[in-house]
Amino acid sequence: MSEMLEVLVVDDEARLADLFAAWLETEWIVDTAYDGSEALEKMSDAVEIVLLDRRMPGLSGDEVLSQIRAHGYDSRVVMVTAVDPDFDIIEMGFDDYLVKPVSKDELVEIVGTVIDRSAYESHIREYYALVSKKALLESEKAAHELETNDEYQQLCERVTDLEASIDETVSEMRTHDDFVDAFQDLQPEN
Repeated sequence: MSEMLEVLVVDDEARLADLFAAWLETEWIVDTAYDGSEALEKMSDAVEIVLLDRRMPGLSGDEVLSQIRAHGYDSRVVMVTAVDPDFDIIEMGFDDYLVKPVSKDELVEIVGTVIDRSAYESHIREYYALVSKKALLESEKAAHELETNDEYQQLCERVTDLEASIDETVSEMRTHDDFVDAFQDLQPEN
């Protein structure tokens, strides 16, 4: 399923952090931090997902999240907390939010979903960059030049591959109830 992506579990309740880590370590490389300072020490570009408690002594999860973003880490952050969401979450730079208690299935699913979204976003960015290059070349070069150029042909193949990958990801995401529910209100009424 995964390419052994790195997950950092941050919770001041050590037993809970260790439990979450045990649930996830069959699929991903998992490290734990038991407070905000330790979390920031363990942050690196290798960390793909951070599961972050909001309410911790010392540096709160909100402060840790702010520091993660301020330092330019591209990690996905899922708040896993007993704090019910309020309007303050609107400005926070997290990717998803789970309210404790959390089951193993919920935790594994949310990490997988966030990783899927991340891959999808990466493919979208690459796709649009390549389509832009392709359109530029097509506007500047003659058809026979394009047909005989290996680099252009490889570009076209990569665009086609990305289109298929994006379509497949969207189809997979549509099978997840949370994806369908998130966009249910956007469907036009008949």
